[in-house]
Amino acid sequence: MALEYVSALLLPGLLVLLFTRVTYNRLIGLALTVGLIAASVYKGYTNTFPLIVVDAFSLTAGFWLAAKMKHRVVKKT
Repeated sequence: MALEYVSALLLPGLLVLLFTRVTYNRLIGLALTVGLIAASVYKGYTNTFPLIVVDAFSLTAGFWLAAKMKHRVVKKT
């Protein structure tokens, strides 16, 4: 039970960062991650409302970090 919440807290945010880094677009990174979470909900792996809230929080944090990462890369060039 605790592992599900820790995974929900860390993995979606990291996926947003990974997909943003791979695609060079944070909106595409967010959309790909939301698609993966939607598939997870559809298949029944995410079955409680608090788990979905933790996923949404992690998505938001990952999106915010991706925005900060983009500004940091632009300043270096």
